[in-house]
Amino acid sequence: MVSNLLYRLDTHKSMGLDGIHPRVLRKLAEVLTKPLSTIYQQSWLTGEVPVDWRLANVMSIHKKGWKEDLGNCRPVSLTLVPGKVMEQIILSAITRHIQDNQVIGPSQHGFMKGRSCLTNLISFYDKASSLVDEGKAVEVV
Repeated sequence: MVSNLLYRLDTHKSMGLDGIHPRVLRKLAEVLTKPLSTIYQQSWLTGEVPVDWRLANVMSIHKKGWKEDLGNCRPVSLTLVPGKVMEQIILSAITRHIQDNQVIGPSQHGFMKGRSCLTNLISFYDKASSLVDEGKAVEVV
């Protein structure tokens, strides 16, 4: 998994405080897979994240409108790329657990892969239509 994530790194993203560009990590994926896997495993077992991976360089990114208005900017934390890879591994494990154990029911659409406001609306419309077809009352607030 670590190897796949390293090979799929977006080389157009910025580097973290360590100054190591994602392009370098991608090129060295074969060599870095084993040591990073060991660090990730140790971090998982101890519940501790390396201190350097917790540091971030907070930058202000302009959204829209006047650049002088601070309300038109949003803060972005630039963290180390190996830390982001670890976040993806943890997210994958949590997502797999949620799906395998059906922690979230089928009616939940937010924050679920393949589900959205549109799928929620389609599901609702389908249920409401079938109730109307059966001659039952449908009330919506």
